[in-house]
Amino acid sequence: MICLRCGYCCLMYDVVIVSDPDKPADDENNIEFKQNNQRCKHLVGDKIGEFSCVIHNKDWYDTTPCYQFTQFEVKNSPCRMGEYQIKKLEKKNVG
Repeated sequence: MICLRCGYCCLMYDVVIVSDPDKPADDENNIEFKQNNQRCKHLVGDKIGEFSCVIHNKDWYDTTPCYQFTQFEVKNSPCRMGEYQIKKLEKKNVG
């Protein structure tokens, strides 16, 4: 899945995240639960389509629950939730 940087998952979903971004994700003592409607502490930015994450470039990122999150479509397809959020914002700005 190709993340479109809408920020929705990092803002709205209940997810398990790494606690300390300087430690590997496979360390059991380095995980915490982020509740829905709570901003992930690793999320950077404040504009739909321009969000980023401080751990995406870590060597161990592919072991995180965030990386494992996917959708039914093929792996290299754009995120459906991201497309929806961006279209929703565009309609709001036009209308």
